[in-house]
Amino acid sequence: MQAADSCAGALPPAAPERRRPRPCDTPEIQARLAAARQVDLFLDYDGTLADFAPTPENPIPDGRVVRLLSALVAAPRIRVAVISGRRLDHLEVLLPVSGLLLAGTYGMELRDEDGRLATRLPFRLVRPRLEALKPAWARLLDGRAGFFLEDKGWSLALHARFADDAEADAVLGEARALAEPAVAEENEVRLQLLGGHKFLEIAPVLADKGRVVEDLLSRSPSVGALPVYIGDDDKDEKAFAVIRSRGGLALLVARRPRATLACCRLPSPHAARAWLARLAGLKAA
Repeated sequence: MQAADSCAGALPPAAPERRRPRPCDTPEIQARLAAARQVDLFLDYDGTLADFAPTPENPIPDGRVVRLLSALVAAPRIRVAVISGRRLDHLEVLLPVSGLLLAGTYGMELRDEDGRLATRLPFRLVRPRLEALKPAWARLLDGRAGFFLEDKGWSLALHARFADDAEADAVLGEARALAEPAVAEENEVRLQLLGGHKFLEIAPVLADKGRVVEDLLSRSPSVGALPVYIGDDDKDEKAFAVIRSRGGLALLVARRPRATLACCRLPSPHAARAWLARLAGLKAA
């Protein structure tokens, strides 16, 4: 593993290296936050702001997170966006906070600070291809304990967090093989497979946290603004790369150190909330 990274400045945009991140409460980081005229804050939800729920269905708001996000939105010189793999309608239930930008399904669907809705693609170009795959994935999981098929509208996701490790590997491997023809298909809308720990998802190629961060930063640039992104898994790494290329702070939420493009690490969602509470000027979160 590489030496610990620094949060002092921008990484080169070409092929940045993953390194072991430092703690996030250093004087260097605090000085950069204090010196910024504005903080453009981008946050993941699951595993970052809140602990993982047993299943993604039936979202229940966490009062601590709602109060924290409300304080951040109200704080001077902070702009806040939540960018999640969750569906936008789930985010709206979880985070009933006015003035908060929400990007669901990795940025495929967006609600801006004023409540205006936008999508990256026409839904009709995506949905029929997912509908063609969904029955095969459902049959694959039929009668198997510990698996869950989530239909997000813009994507399909297989969760195997509660399955036996060997069975999870085998089933997700079969699911990947079933999806590969759709991914390889030359079409107006290209699809991709997103992996993770006991997880597989098929989604449009445009479902990309790095793309949405780049778009949001370019849409309303601010002189002297410091971009900050906090996330916990591999699908946040593209956003980390964008943030670091612009000289910002990328914070990883992870129990144990691992190679990452983030420059510092918070050990848990609780620690992430505490860090954000200090940024918002609160005593606790």
